Amino acid sequence: MAWFEGFEQQTRQVHGVTIAARVGGAVGAPALLLLHGFPQTHAIWHRVAQRLGRRYRLVMPDLRGYGDSSKPAGLPDHSNYSKRAMAQDMVELMAQLGHPRFGLVGHDRGGRVAHRLALDHSERVSRLCVIDIAPTLDMYAATDMRFASLYYHWFHLIQPAPLPERMLGGDPRFCLHWALGGWGSQGLDHIEPRALAEYERCFCTPEAIHGACEDYRACAGIDLEHDRASRASGQTVACDTLVLCGRRGVVHQLFDAQALWQAQCAARVSHAVLEAGHFIPEELPEPTSAYLLDFFG
Repeated sequence: MAWFEGFEQQTRQVHGVTIAARVGGAVGAPALLLLHGFPQTHAIWHRVAQRLGRRYRLVMPDLRGYGDSSKPAGLPDHSNYSKRAMAQDMVELMAQLGHPRFGLVGHDRGGRVAHRLALDHSERVSRLCVIDIAPTLDMYAATDMRFASLYYHWFHLIQPAPLPERMLGGDPRFCLHWALGGWGSQGLDHIEPRALAEYERCFCTPEAIHGACEDYRACAGIDLEHDRASRASGQTVACDTLVLCGRRGVVHQLFDAQALWQAQCAARVSHAVLEAGHFIPEELPEPTSAYLLDFFG
């Protein structure tokens, strides 16, 4: 399948950073914002994009700290890598592109950005899909030996700089491949060579490794503060939500994702389990696209 054929590479200045994005698909159609996770870039969507682009206007950015987007040094409280800051990046990006309201899809870290965006900017989001995550606060609250072992990176990357940066930087390509082949995804066969080359290019630098660590540090600190405040105030996701999980993934093994998301959503929550590990859009692009077309259609 063609590599983002018909999609334009753009860069935009938003919220004090540069965000790189692929933009394309059906002109004048409803907009979908697709957000990637760790340790990837927007390249995770390259197979899905060719299917969704026939019916939607797609925006596929690299989150701050990832890909070809800005990778600022982390602040002491990691607030410039909070999901609130990343969500604001996306709201401003979509506004510049002429999409004040849009459908929203987030995988992994992108799902956590999407969750915060749907809370802070509910008027912007028509529908929400989160892929292979449960709410961050619930996942940390349920930490036990099995979770800490399977999602070791949640606890490694949050350690103070420069410890994890130096450790990952010792052999970043090995660490990248280990992550991409893990969490139920059973190796790298699901990743096309061009996508893998992009992940290697974008991840294996000191700036990118630092950005990823700051993303996780924020998740274990200021993001939890924001999540607790939202729950204390009764704030929930206002739109219909679709939750996709991989049967071999850690989230499906350890959490009742549907119940946890239903508790955080005021509208209807749909749930599906696909025969995949964690990296569902690349492992199963056709079923993923079918679920998204049905949900957003």
